[in-house]
Parts: sequence; C-alpha cells; structure tokens
Amino acid sequence: MREEILHIMPTRLRGSMESCFCAQSDIEEIRIRVGQAPELRCADKSIWLPFQVTAADVDEMLTFISHYSIYAYEEEIRQGYLTIEGGNRIGFAGQVRMEDGQVLRMTNICFLNIRIAGERKGCAKELLPFLYEGDEFLNTLIVSKPGTGKTTFLRDCVRMLSEGEAKREGKKVCIIDERSEIAACHLGIPQNDVGRRTDVLDGCPKQAGMRMALRSMSPEIIAVDELGGRQDAEAVKEMILCGCKVLGTMHGEKMEHIVQSAEMEKMYQSKLFERYVFLRKNETGRREFQVYDWECRRLC
Repeated sequence: MREEILHIMPTRLRGSMESCFCAQSDIEEIRIRVGQAPELRCADKSIWLPFQVTAADVDEMLTFISHYSIYAYEEEIRQGYLTIEGGNRIGFAGQVRMEDGQVLRMTNICFLNIRIAGERKGCAKELLPFLYEGDEFLNTLIVSKPGTGKTTFLRDCVRMLSEGEAKREGKKVCIIDERSEIAACHLGIPQNDVGRRTDVLDGCPKQAGMRMALRSMSPEIIAVDELGGRQDAEAVKEMILCGCKVLGTMHGEKMEHIVQSAEMEKMYQSKLFERYVFLRKNETGRREFQVYDWECRRLC
C-alpha cells in the first residue's frame, strides 16, 4: 500500500513521507492543501510535515494519479473521488463548474484527501455472532460517521461470511463495489481478501448491481457500501423480498439519523434490517460497536 501512495506524491515530498510511513503504522488519511503543510491523520493524532504545498505540487500529483493523462480521468474527478490501485481512495476539491444544475467539471483542484485502504483481518470477529440467529444470517446495516471504519468492518464481515467458521458453512457473497473500495479490484481481480466464495461487481452502480447479482450470481448475501436515497432503498427491499440477505452500510451516528429520510424510515418501519450496528471511535482512537435489533433493543 505504501508504494502506491508514495508513487503519487510530489517528488520533493517522497522522502519525508516515506520516513513518516516507517515511523507511524496507523496513518489513515493524507490531507494535501495548497498553501498549507501536508497533514497525516492517524488514529489519535495528526502529523504535520514541515513543508508548504504549492499548486505545482498538486499539479504533479494529478499527473501521477492520472498516469499522465488527466483527461482520461475527468469523469472520476467530476464526481469528486478516484480509487487507485490497492483500494486507496482520493477525494478532490476545488472550483466546480455547473451546467443545468449538474456538475460539469472540477478545475483549479487545490485540496486532496488520500484515504489509505487497510485490511484489518479479524476486526469484526466479535461482531459477527450478533448478526446470526441460529445458522441464519440476518439483514444487517452498519452505521457510522465518515472515516470511522464501516467499510473496513464490512470487508472483514464479508471475508468471514464467505470463508465460514468451524460451526457454520461459508456463504455465497456478492459485493457491489461501486467505488472499488471494498475489494479494491485491479483489472477485475480483488486486491483485498474478501473470501473464496465471494464474487465482485466492480465499479457498478448499487441499484443496477444488486439486480444483476441476483439474476446472474445466485448470492446468499449481497454486500453494499454507503446506502442512501430512494433508489437504494427500493433495490434493498427487492433483494430481501426475493430471499437474498443484505449486508450494507450508511452514514450516520444514531438511530434517529436512519429515519431522517422517508426512504430509510420506510425500511425501518418495514423491519427489513434485523440488525443495526453503530460504530464509533473512543478517546484513544479504538473502534467500538453497539448492536441493536429491529425493535431498537440493544444487544451489545
């Protein structure tokens, strides 16, 4: 993972960045802002490099990120993010040009957020028993604020569900990986360990992907990241009514956040999800979870 990150850094910053990687193993984000020092965000602190980022540094990074053809990646940049090899995700911010109420393109990019992908095998081991009733996996929604680790937990759940355990057979899982963050596919091949019974639809929109997977891959469980909105809710309901289990994530912090949109409230009132998992970081940066059933009773 470090090599892919260093490869896109401005040449003059690579030495300092490599030293930080060697000294600090828990770097989660790298924030690049023109006119400011680079910020390396760890689990419980930030490290600031003694440099000031210039517009030329960002231009050099964009050249490396796009493999010397920025126009080939205009669509991804217009959407505000790009996933590179290894599953690392780069967010962009700058001047946005609109046309007919839609984002036409992004120019004068001055801010980058590099979210470093990391497999943490076993991080969801204590969670998984709460997601079963006997041998039956329960429809589960993992909820947290951005940057808290819900995708990491989702990935580890998928891996363990796919591999199976001593007391349970592995399940056929299909990941709908719209942003290439879960499996981190490169040329269609997962770079992350998502289990031997797992299939991946990479770069596919969630709604279309769930329906494609149901028709073509006969999954027992569909895993999908960052649900939200009417179309996502309709697709999830369709999968569950067809007998397929769903393991999903969404942004939020409390149960009240789930029912703020009419679509998610309908899902909650319909009892489509049988388990709600809330992730958070404590004061030391360690991730903790709470589990509730469909009646909002706290189980853990």
